Amino acid sequence: METKVIKGRWNQTQHEAKKQWSKLTEEDLDYINGDKDKLIEKVRERYGHDAESAELEYKSWASALTTGNDR
Repeated sequence: METKVIKGRWNQTQHEAKKQWSKLTEEDLDYINGDKDKLIEKVRERYGHDAESAELEYKSWASALTTGNDR
């Protein structure tokens, strides 16, 4: 469900993604366009995380974002 919410509100949530992962570029955000797998791919690329770490980081961020919790 979180993934659908983030994709559907990408114009708003991309700013939150940029706050979380400041190394993401505007081009990265355009490429991602709310797609979970693309976001994880770019987090791995920019931060050197392994797949599991990037997935866990995404899940934590998405959960906090969609439940309204501050990070």
